Amino acid sequence: MTEWLDRPLPQIIARDQSLDLAVIPNVKKATVITGFRRTGKTYLLFSAIEKLLVSASRKDVVYLNFEDERIPQQTDFLSRLLPEIHAFYSQKPKYLFLDELQNIPFWSKWLRRILDTEDIRLFVTGSSSKMSSFELPTELRGRSWEQTVYPLNFSEFLRFKKENSLSMETVLFEEYLLWGGLPEVVLSPPAKRQELLQLYFQTVVRKEITDRFKIRNTTALKTVLKLILNSTYLTVSKLYNNLKSLGLAVGKTTLNQYVSYAESSYFLSLLRYYSPSMKNQLQYPRKPYFIDNGFLTSLSTKFSNNYGRLLENLTYWKLFKENENVFYHRDEKSREVDFIVMKNGNVSSIYQVCYDISDRETYDREVNSLVRLGKKFHCESLFLLTRNTVPTPSGIILLSLPEFFGGLMSK
Repeated sequence: MTEWLDRPLPQIIARDQSLDLAVIPNVKKATVITGFRRTGKTYLLFSAIEKLLVSASRKDVVYLNFEDERIPQQTDFLSRLLPEIHAFYSQKPKYLFLDELQNIPFWSKWLRRILDTEDIRLFVTGSSSKMSSFELPTELRGRSWEQTVYPLNFSEFLRFKKENSLSMETVLFEEYLLWGGLPEVVLSPPAKRQELLQLYFQTVVRKEITDRFKIRNTTALKTVLKLILNSTYLTVSKLYNNLKSLGLAVGKTTLNQYVSYAESSYFLSLLRYYSPSMKNQLQYPRKPYFIDNGFLTSLSTKFSNNYGRLLENLTYWKLFKENENVFYHRDEKSREVDFIVMKNGNVSSIYQVCYDISDRETYDREVNSLVRLGKKFHCESLFLLTRNTVPTPSGIILLSLPEFFGGLMSK
C-alpha cells in the first residue's frame, strides 16, 4: 500500500483511445479492458489515473497489478483486499484499477459482489478472452462495459515517434507497415524488434494457449500457428494434410481447437466469405489476419517482405475496428475483392487492396474484379487502396497511402 502512495506514474504518450471516467447515476458496471498482450492496456489505465489524480488523492485512486509475483494467486487475497485497503488508508477507494485480474480464481464472482455492495468505480484488464464479451462469466453479463485495446494506429505511431514532418511520413509508414504498432516494438531500436516480437509470440503460445487450455503437444501448436502465418487461406483439411506431411499426427477436431484458441488470445482473426447463403459462407475457406504486422515480418517466411500482404493485413484491422461486419468475396470466375463491408444487411462498400498496381495486368485484374463485383452486389462505394497514383474508372475512389491510415496529410 505504501508503495502505491509513493510510486511515480510512468511517462505516458496519449492514445486516441481513453477510458470513460464519467459517473452514470444509478448504473453500476465495471469497465473491462481487453486485447492482445502488450498493446498498452496498462498505460490506458495509467492515463486515466493521471487525469483523476488532478483532483483526487492516491487514497481515492488505487492500482494493483495481479502479475506482480508478490500477490498470491488466491481468491482469499481478493476477499481481504478492500478491508485491508480500508484499514491502511482509513477509507475505501473511489476508483479501483485492477490489472490482469483474471489471474485470480473466482475473480468474476468477487467483482460482482463489489459491484452489488460497494460504491466504487471498477476498471479491470485482461489479455485473454476470459475478459471478453464472448466468454465473460455469467455473473457479469450485463454488468460491464467492454473496451478492446489494439496496437497503435498510424496516427498514434507518428505520435510515439514524435514525428510531424510530411517529408518523413512515407518512410515511417513503411516502417509501420513492416513492424506494426505494438508500443514497445515501436519505441525499441531496430535491432531489438524481431527479438521482441518473437518473445511476444512465445508468451502467447505459453500463457494464453498452452497453460490456459492445458495443451500437451506444444510442437504441433507452434507448427500450426506458423503454417497459418504463411497461409493466405485457411482450411482445417489443408492444415491437417500439411501437418501429416511433416510427420505430426493431429486430428481435425484438435486443429479446430488450436485455431479457436489462437483467436481467443487475440493473436489472429478469421475473415469469412460473403454470401447471402450461410451454407456457402461456411463452405469457403477463411482468410487469416494477424493482430500486428510485426508478426508477419518476424515469423512468416512467405510474407515477411510481401508489402501487398502486409498492406492487406493492416487494412483488415482498420475496417474491422470501424465495422465488424467485414467479409471477402470471390465469384465463380475467381474474381476476388479483398473486403466487403456490410451495413443493415446490405453491401455498403467494397475495398480492393494492392500495394503496387503499376503493372498493367495487375491493374486490369484488380480494377475489373472491383467493378464487376460492385455491379453484382449493387454497391456504388468502391475503393482502391494502393501506393500508386493511377487513373481509375468512374465510380472507383482511389485511396492513397499513408493518408488512409491517418497520416499527416489526412489531418
